[in-house]
This record gives sequence, C-alpha cells and structure tokens, in this order.
Amino acid sequence: MPARKSATPNRAFKVADQIQRDLTELIARELKDPRVGMVTIQAVEVTPDYAHAKVFFSLLNGDPQETTDALNQAAGFLRNGLFKRLHIHTVPTLHFHFDRTTERAADMNALIAQAVASRAKED
Repeated sequence: MPARKSATPNRAFKVADQIQRDLTELIARELKDPRVGMVTIQAVEVTPDYAHAKVFFSLLNGDPQETTDALNQAAGFLRNGLFKRLHIHTVPTLHFHFDRTTERAADMNALIAQAVASRAKED
C-alpha cells in the first residue's frame, strides 16, 4: 500500500477517502458479480487532476487475479455509482490493484515466530 505524500493537497486525501468509503459500500451492496468475494478496499490514490484512481484491495478468499479482472470489468458500473454519490466535477476512472501487504505481513510474522522458536530451542 503506497504511503501518503506530503506534497499532495489535503483535498485529494479527502476525495480519496470518500471514494474508498463509497466503493466499499457499492461493492458490498450493489455489485452482484459472483467472482468478487469478500473484498476490502485498503487505499485509494487519486491523480492530481482527478482523472484516474488506483484502488488497492485485499481479499479474504478467492482468486486475486479473477477478482481483479471482475472489478476492472465492473469499473464503469462502480464509477457511475460514484458519480451519483460524489459531488465533484470529475469522477476518476477506476483501476483496481490487488494489495499483497497483508499476505507479506503474515509471511513475516511466520518467519519471526519460526526464528523465535528456533532460538528458544537452542537455549
């Protein structure tokens, strides 16, 4: 998940946060694609001109590639839903990306636990 840059205006953060909240609700309540499982929107990055938004999501179960494809196919439907909810001049085009941060964190925790266990065994 990308870090927030200090040079980005505060309004862009507010718009990105609102897009994140609205997309979470739209995906959960209105998107009926069976390929989209339990999706959590982790972050949204909006370009300075609000033309494009990278949407980073994690997945509880299912195939990440299949879900990414399904969300990118439903991007027009979701953008239309955002258009009805947001009161901004330009609603960004959505680009969905699978966020592997939670997987990497679980792997790191497993490695740390393994190292602690082997150290305890040696002592």
